[in-house]
Amino acid sequence: MKMSNVLNDGNVIVEAKVNRVNGTPKSSILHRHIHHDPITVKAASGNYLELSDGRKVLDATGGAAVSCLGHGNQRVREAIARQMGEVSYCHSLFFGTTAGEALGKELINGTGGRMARAFIVSSGSEAMEAAMKLARQYFLELSPSQPARTNFIARKESYHGTTLGALSVGGHVTRRKIYEPMLLGNTSLVSACNAYRGQLKGESTEGYVARLAKELEDEFLRLGPETVCAFVAEPIVGAALGCVPAIPGYFKAMKGVCDKYSALLILDEVMSGMGRCGTLHAWEQEGIVPHIQTIGKGLGGGYAPVAGLLIGHRVLNTLDKGTGAFAHGQTYQGHPIACAAALEVQRIIREENLVENVSRMGTLMSSMLKQRLDAHPHVGNIRGKGLFWGIEFVRDKETKEPFDPSLGIAMRVHQKGIDPPYNISIYPGSGTVDGKSGDHVLISPAYNVTEADIRLIVDTTARVIEDFFAEF
Repeated sequence: MKMSNVLNDGNVIVEAKVNRVNGTPKSSILHRHIHHDPITVKAASGNYLELSDGRKVLDATGGAAVSCLGHGNQRVREAIARQMGEVSYCHSLFFGTTAGEALGKELINGTGGRMARAFIVSSGSEAMEAAMKLARQYFLELSPSQPARTNFIARKESYHGTTLGALSVGGHVTRRKIYEPMLLGNTSLVSACNAYRGQLKGESTEGYVARLAKELEDEFLRLGPETVCAFVAEPIVGAALGCVPAIPGYFKAMKGVCDKYSALLILDEVMSGMGRCGTLHAWEQEGIVPHIQTIGKGLGGGYAPVAGLLIGHRVLNTLDKGTGAFAHGQTYQGHPIACAAALEVQRIIREENLVENVSRMGTLMSSMLKQRLDAHPHVGNIRGKGLFWGIEFVRDKETKEPFDPSLGIAMRVHQKGIDPPYNISIYPGSGTVDGKSGDHVLISPAYNVTEADIRLIVDTTARVIEDFFAEF
């Protein structure tokens, strides 16, 4: 039962439906697939999307874990309008804005002062590019005698962005594949921390952590410790693995290796951060503080294209004693409207205690998902934190054998869900096992969901999965 005429776009298998009128494509936009025009969203409010064909779809994922306040928040709309009345754009080389300054203060206060400065850009990929460049500059400013610090170590089955630098430190095989000849040669990969697939039978948590720490240290030694800029990792791996959290003690051990060789720790919290996992920053649950952190999706909740870096004191102090400048800049860096939108989103999260709600509702979601789906013969693993949950599908529960990638299981589950009678959007992903095979779906609703919302999301998701495999 294989899908015909399919394309693996590096994220999910999508069916190539031809949408043409008299031989001409309908749309003037280059969509994800040139022959497949996506259905139009004509309105959105709260947790629901209204589609052009009349369907009302429950958005159980906020797009890709983006819409953390749901859709159409009046306070954010008003904040954007106020900012447009003040200034819509100015060049950050010459000017600052009140929105940018206020957002920076909000973000640094949110770390309890453990981070020193914020740097605001327009996307997670841009944030990772900036993080890599900042890490390189840090070592040049620290000591002109360290020009060899050019290498980055990241992890297999990871994703850090779509631009060439960010893609180079990502380990998602399919997304990298056609661009391999263009990717950076100064990146290498070690094993992900994925207990479901990586921890050996009978191996203790401490033993698994020690084995991964040794693998990282061995990679430092292979490259030459004096050549390594940073280790890059997602605290909870989102799109590539389907919400896989690190096991206890992992990040302390990894940071220990970095500290031993004076390298930086860069944590990518574009998808898992800004409250998504039950604390404002995912690293707060790991007992560490990164040197550089990327943030994104939950920063602006989808109300404007916005992402950024949070920069630690060690890095900032080195720049302060050196050139006093970051040799990097972009046209839309610190965009006033994006900053105003993000500022209001963050204020709402703080004032309405939404991170606490994420933690409470996440506990409910976890127990309900496991109660409903743990025993399903094709559900291999349910994992996550807060309101960031993944469900991995397997052909065989005992052996953990994945489905043939050509079947497009995750995308088919998504497609079934979005159609009546379910009318729910759940986020599909592929390459869960090794970047090529494996299927999962994500559930990542808005931070302000209620108990009733959670029960509806879990019940509907479970019915979609149960019905899909019953028919399959």
